[in-house]
Amino acid sequence: MGASGARSACRTDVATLAATSQGSRLRERVATAASTANPGYFALVMGSGIVSIGMDNHHQRVLSVVLLWIAIAAYAVLVVVNGWRIVSFRSLLASDFTDPRRAFGFFTFVAGTDVLGTRLAIAGWRGLALALLVVGSVSWFVLGYVVPWTAVLGRSVRPVVAAANGTWFIWVVASQSIAVLAAALEPQTQGGRRELALLAVFSWSVGVFLYAAAGVFVAARLMLYPLDPADLTPPYWVAMGATAITVLAGARIVQMADAPMVAATRGLIAGASVVFWAFGSWLIPALVAAGWWRHAVHRIPLRYEAAWWSIVFPLGMYGVAGHYIGRADNLPIVRTIGENETWFALAVWAAVLIAMFAHLTRTVLTARIV
Repeated sequence: MGASGARSACRTDVATLAATSQGSRLRERVATAASTANPGYFALVMGSGIVSIGMDNHHQRVLSVVLLWIAIAAYAVLVVVNGWRIVSFRSLLASDFTDPRRAFGFFTFVAGTDVLGTRLAIAGWRGLALALLVVGSVSWFVLGYVVPWTAVLGRSVRPVVAAANGTWFIWVVASQSIAVLAAALEPQTQGGRRELALLAVFSWSVGVFLYAAAGVFVAARLMLYPLDPADLTPPYWVAMGATAITVLAGARIVQMADAPMVAATRGLIAGASVVFWAFGSWLIPALVAAGWWRHAVHRIPLRYEAAWWSIVFPLGMYGVAGHYIGRADNLPIVRTIGENETWFALAVWAAVLIAMFAHLTRTVLTARIV
């Protein structure tokens, strides 16, 4: 072999070695990202799904379907990632369950499953939506006992309320998402309507009490312990999102056909839903002011994090809830406010999606491991 042939073979070996090294680094970055994935990342599915429903209400069919497929793709990817965590990163997963600041994020799986199921029910995919209702209901039941025990009651460190934050309201959202999907399926079901009505009213009622409990714990944390600007994370927006999904669930229950549970509670739920809408509307300026105080006054950098989807979902849910409660209770002003706000939610969704892809590209696809 001549000198030129040797140099060519050497370059080939170097290129192969570099490609192999680059591939191993990418696998390492992907594994690191999966092992430390935020339990609340299913808020991406929640936000995409609810904005898709909002666009469907505006008769923007193509845009709504695109958002639906994004939600489906995100759900599939996140199920795989979390399955990977269960198999390969059990210790990190267990630490999330015992951390009261992160554990309630697991309820985004329940809410994401049910929001996606609700959108599929609207599209006429009744069987798949019913399957997601079963998955969401079982997950809600199991996590509803496991998470409070591992993250709160079973901890030896006291006081636990010092770690309470906005993610605790996701438990409320999960409960109300069951009611929304059950009510959405009821008109498409010939048999089992009474059972769906029972499930809807039951989970709505539980969600109301959970909101009161979460509100007390979070308020106690804000009043009893020093509040640093860094503590006002995006999940505090879920306090508003929980009121909005309570309104949506109530509106859908009010529109259900007569069943013993619905007939007994329709008036109560209709009135309570209006109260929750008013309180959620009141929370919005306070949450905006908190964000201004955090980022503008105290100069905390505005960088992408998974928790940003905890802002998208409440904004989308507020718009959809206003649309439905306005129709159910004949409140045209509320309906107009909700329908107009949905466009703002779409803009925020797009901005957060772009920020997410930029973040993943920078930290996973192209980052260097030193």
